[in-house]
Amino acid sequence: MVAFLRLALRRIAMMPVMILGIALLVFVVLQFSPVDPAYNALGDSATPEARAAFAAEHGLDDPLPLRYVDFIGRLLRGDLGVTVPPSQPVADRIAAAFPLTLQLTLMGLALAVVLAVALGVTGAVYRDRWPDQVFRVLSMAGVAIPSFWLGVLLIQQFALNTPLFPTGGYINPADSPGGFLRTMTLPAVSLAIPVAASLARLVRTSMVAELDRDYVRTARGNGLPPSLVIRSVLRNALVTPLTVLGIKVGYMLSGAVVIEAIFDLPGMGKLILEGVTGGDVALVQGTVLFIAVAFLVVNVIVDLLYLLVNPRIRTV
Repeated sequence: MVAFLRLALRRIAMMPVMILGIALLVFVVLQFSPVDPAYNALGDSATPEARAAFAAEHGLDDPLPLRYVDFIGRLLRGDLGVTVPPSQPVADRIAAAFPLTLQLTLMGLALAVVLAVALGVTGAVYRDRWPDQVFRVLSMAGVAIPSFWLGVLLIQQFALNTPLFPTGGYINPADSPGGFLRTMTLPAVSLAIPVAASLARLVRTSMVAELDRDYVRTARGNGLPPSLVIRSVLRNALVTPLTVLGIKVGYMLSGAVVIEAIFDLPGMGKLILEGVTGGDVALVQGTVLFIAVAFLVVNVIVDLLYLLVNPRIRTV
């Protein structure tokens, strides 16, 4: 337990440094944007004098290091800036949009994990037989299909040709749980399938390696029920896929942004699209930074879970 706490504290202590690095990268990249925040806020008809006054008030003409220090200072106060008129705090826009992105990511993640475990275990148990061959074809197809293209195909088939689900839009679960599930099913499936296919291949590989170990042969020789053996093997085999899960969750967070645009969901994807098309640097900067930090936090959480399920690494 002491070793676990020491490693956990080490991971957590690195987070502020990594967040500062992420903030620096996002800040510097967006400084190359051709959009002038002053004219974007005041309008193209603004006079040079008005532009100069706005720039002086907001420090737009200050040296880059000074602007970065001011940016970090505002971040520490929870101030991500304001959007272009009509002015709204970027933090408020993110607070309103992120819950939907989180809902979509969690639904896609749950579906991906269930499919990955089911397919991976089936492929390993029936190794080199026809279920395994079917699994290999399905997993290769799933990995090769981009989530956004799969989303378009699902809309075509299950919303237009066979109107089982809506083509887009969002219904709050508090207003209608059934309507919420109908609006989120196709986006969650689009997000989950590529991740499930990739994870399933890892689960199968880990399961095959574990099934060939001596303790499995001993357990089978002692007459333990096959279901109990599979459960024990699965618990050990999931250690390796768990190390990849953090990256996959980050991928799903970023992939949800694209899926939201396809299904017209008012999440983080809509904010980024709105910021890019409207030239709103503060909105793009705030949403990208928030998603990057969320990705970092998820990976730290997965690292801690990995430490819990794999005691051997605690001695490192």
